Amino acid sequence: MPTTSVVVGHLHRSNKVGGMPLVRYRYRAYQSPGQALALARAFGCARVVYNDCIRLRDAAHAAGERLSDAEVQRRVVTLAKRTPERVWLGEVSSVVLVQACQDARRAFGNWFGSLSGRRRGRRVGHPRFRSRKDNRQSIRLTRNGFGVTTRGVRIARVGEVALVWSRELPSVPSSVTVIREADGRYHVSFVVNVVDEPYPVVSGDVGIDLGLGRLATLSTGEVVANPRYLRSKQRRLARAQRALARKRKGSANRRKAVRRVAVLHRKVRETRRDHHHKLAARLVRDNQAVYVEDLAVSGLARSRLARSVHDAGWASLLGLIEEKAARRGRIVVRVGRFFPSSQVCSACGVKDGPKPLAVREWVCPACVTKHDRDLNAARNILFEGRRIVAAGRAETENACGADVRPDPVPAVGVEAGTLRGAA
Repeated sequence: MPTTSVVVGHLHRSNKVGGMPLVRYRYRAYQSPGQALALARAFGCARVVYNDCIRLRDAAHAAGERLSDAEVQRRVVTLAKRTPERVWLGEVSSVVLVQACQDARRAFGNWFGSLSGRRRGRRVGHPRFRSRKDNRQSIRLTRNGFGVTTRGVRIARVGEVALVWSRELPSVPSSVTVIREADGRYHVSFVVNVVDEPYPVVSGDVGIDLGLGRLATLSTGEVVANPRYLRSKQRRLARAQRALARKRKGSANRRKAVRRVAVLHRKVRETRRDHHHKLAARLVRDNQAVYVEDLAVSGLARSRLARSVHDAGWASLLGLIEEKAARRGRIVVRVGRFFPSSQVCSACGVKDGPKPLAVREWVCPACVTKHDRDLNAARNILFEGRRIVAAGRAETENACGADVRPDPVPAVGVEAGTLRGAA
């Protein structure tokens, strides 16, 4: 029986209860045929209620009518159950339907917040309708809709679903999400509170230059190769997708072909995620401060290098480093994306100008030092990160929570004045 993985990387530092961060613990679920049917019914009912909420809010917005959240829930759940068209909503737990209403409310809130500028980050569009043809389905329940048992989790109107407890839950979960993946596997994700456990203070720090040929080059000289997980499965994926395109829509063979494609994508996604977790954990454990370049990943993902950029997963790796550092009392500093890390000599600080990507090694015209392009960039990122920390724009924390600002220690042959000029 395959074991499950605990997804501790999905850490939302902005969501805290009593000063404790919220983390998701995810486990593999094994449901009986009857439970699979009950879950499919719950997925469908939650989808219908979500879509009804969107239609009702759109109609109210067009008519200039202001509806409270309670009124929306009353119309799409309470009153809908009394109609012949929606009487089957009573076959599932009301907790599932209420959470679908909350999902729609949150989606509209994000959309209006994005239009008005109150919501930070990428612009969010109008909520889309959920489709029964979506390969991934999910429902969410709060504490009054589930209970944790020794064998698994008991879900209202479904029963006790068996789980593989690869790790104990650190606290009582506040909510649970049941997910059916595109490959047909089921997972259960718990939201729990965890206590931060800082690592002992160390003196080391590191600068990281991310790339495509090399996933990461560290200022210490270590090179982390890019495994290219997607490219290694590219031929098998192409063959599976061609087979999928030949299948008649709505047929059982097409559903099987969809599952085969989803399995290949899952293997790529999980192996990449596992590699990122291990690399981020090692970097955070061995260094008090990690300095990285703030890359424009979304822009690079629209270029001719889009497939390679997505395969490398820079944003995922940086997110894991920041999440693990926040829990372990480490600091992560993002150096500005316009910092000329590849143009400055890390030995003397002379700026030699931009260079094509094909130039992997170059010689400084001032000090005649031969540089590896990526290693030189990693060292410059290290120096710039130390300068940012020393300037007071970023602070580290020791194990007791006190603020500590490490003194910038330039590398041999690099003077502080030279670094200021290079910045």
